[in-house]
Formats: sequence, C-alpha cells, structure tokens
Amino acid sequence: MKPDPKKAAAISAVAACIKLEEEAALSMEPESLDAAGVVETPAEERPAAAPVVWGLSGRQQQMHMRNLMQMKALQRAMVRQR
Repeated sequence: MKPDPKKAAAISAVAACIKLEEEAALSMEPESLDAAGVVETPAEERPAAAPVVWGLSGRQQQMHMRNLMQMKALQRAMVRQR
C-alpha cells in the first residue's frame, strides 16, 4: 500500500511552519543605530536580560528532539499503511 501523500504533505507543512517560527524568533532584526553608534530603544521595548547560552542550547535540543519525533511518527504512519 502506498503512503498517503496528503498526510505526508500536511505533516511536512506543519513542521516547516514550526521551523520558520522558531528561526524567526531566534533571528530578531537588530535595532537601528544613531550617529554615535548607540542603539536607541525605549525602556518598555528593551529585553529583560540577555539570552543565556545554556537556555539557547536547551531550546535547540528540544527542537531537534521534536523534529526526530515527527520524522519517526511519519515513518510509522507510512509503515502502518502498507
């Protein structure tokens, strides 16, 4: 039995959307600089603290595990349809 192309397309579309959102969150655009090279941001828009390296590493690990689980689920779905 052939794998369902609609199901595979839906799963890959969801995975792509999640990946795009995560990449957009990680790569925020830099603020504009004034003539002196100082970044001007209002107090209410400033981040509370700089991102922690260990925190970024943990989030990357979670994204990687989620991707592996999605691939495993897709593979199992295709095997069950045979």
